[in-house]
Parts: sequence; structure tokens; C-alpha cells
Amino acid sequence: MRAYHQFYPNRSISHLLVAFAILILPIVGLLFLSITTHIPLQTAFLDLLISTWRLAVAFVIATIISWILVVVLVRGKTEGITLAVFDVLQSLPTFTILPMAVHYLGKSETTIIFFLTITVIWPIIFSIVSSLKQVDGSWHEAVTIYKVKGFNYIAYYLLPVTMPGLVTGAIIGLGDGWEALIATELLLGTQTGLGPFFNKFGTNFSMTILGVLIFLSFIFAINKFVWLPLLEKSHRLTEQ
Repeated sequence: MRAYHQFYPNRSISHLLVAFAILILPIVGLLFLSITTHIPLQTAFLDLLISTWRLAVAFVIATIISWILVVVLVRGKTEGITLAVFDVLQSLPTFTILPMAVHYLGKSETTIIFFLTITVIWPIIFSIVSSLKQVDGSWHEAVTIYKVKGFNYIAYYLLPVTMPGLVTGAIIGLGDGWEALIATELLLGTQTGLGPFFNKFGTNFSMTILGVLIFLSFIFAINKFVWLPLLEKSHRLTEQ
């Protein structure tokens, strides 16, 4: 309860109950799906977990690369050129890279994670850039006056001012990532994950709709309990 109120200050107990209902909805949906399709609950949960793991790994890689690229390259005289290059790269149709990735990396986990990384990375990059451009001028002055450098510069300046953009970019990027994940699993013919499930029940309208609803409730629960609290917390950091 204490942890809940740290993330959701000034929220009532009714909000907590609604949040709890949202949290258990995907679990109830998976149980119902398991009973309806005669798929073991463990198998259904494992497929969801494997797909989530693939996207999570790609997201971590994309976040680290995005943050470093923006902090190092989007500054001073290199900013205009760097942003132009990023803009061109993000405009390239992502799926055109998949055949080349398969050629060099094979139909492997590495290919899936690589493809998801280049899908997720662009919203994060441009959201972080947007955050840096909106920083209050007094922050720059304070950093210059007190000569903040090294670890303190990163921990007490760069991380707080880029956090809102990073979280916003994560929400957008993961939305694209989930779509690309299922499509990639289908195209590569993986044996595990959400792609094989939708491929198996693609001709069964009711099962497909049920799977989509469970999938959407799962994403909604993640946004509700992870990203929205982080977004609120990141904005509070920049207001302090």
C-alpha cells in the first residue's frame, strides 16, 4: 500500500481496487483462453513471457544506445547534422532491413531482438532530444556556475532532464515494438511467442479476438502500473 501511494499520491482506495482489477484481467483472460482452447495455462503464459522478454531486451539496448547517442552527438555544432541523419534513418521502412538481418544473423533470437531494437529506438531518441530542448535555462546556468561535471553532471542534470523524454519515447516505441514483434515472429516462423499463437488461431475469429483482448489488457496493465507512474515521477523531478 505504501509503495502504491508513492507512485500514485492522493489517490483513493477505489482507484486502488480498479487498478487491481486491471492487473488481474490479463491473468483471468489467459486462464479462460487455456480452458477454451485446451492449451495448458503454462504454455500460454510462457508464450506471452517469451515475447515480453524479447521486447524487453531490445528496449533496454535501444534505451542505452539512444541516451548515449543523444547526449554525445546532439549538442553544439554537430546537432544539426546529427538530427538530419537521424531523421533520414527513422524514415527508412524498418521491415526492409529484416531480410538482410535474416541473411547475416539467421532466423534467430538475435535477429528478432536486433529488428525490435531498430524499431523502438527512434521514438526514444527524438523524445529525449525534445526533453533536452525544453530544459529551463536556469538549469544550464546553475550547471555552469557551479561547474558540475563528471558523475554529478550525469546523475543530477542529464538523467533528470532527459527522463520525461525517455519515458515518453518508451511508451511510443514499445507500442511500435509490440506490433513489430508479432509480425517478426510470424515472418520468421518462431515456435514460441505470441506470433505462433495468432498464426495458429488466425482462422478462428472468436479465438483471435479473445487473444487480442488479452494482449491489449496486458499492455494496458503495463502502461498503467509502470510507464504512467514513471512519467509522473519524471515530470516531478524536472519541476523540483
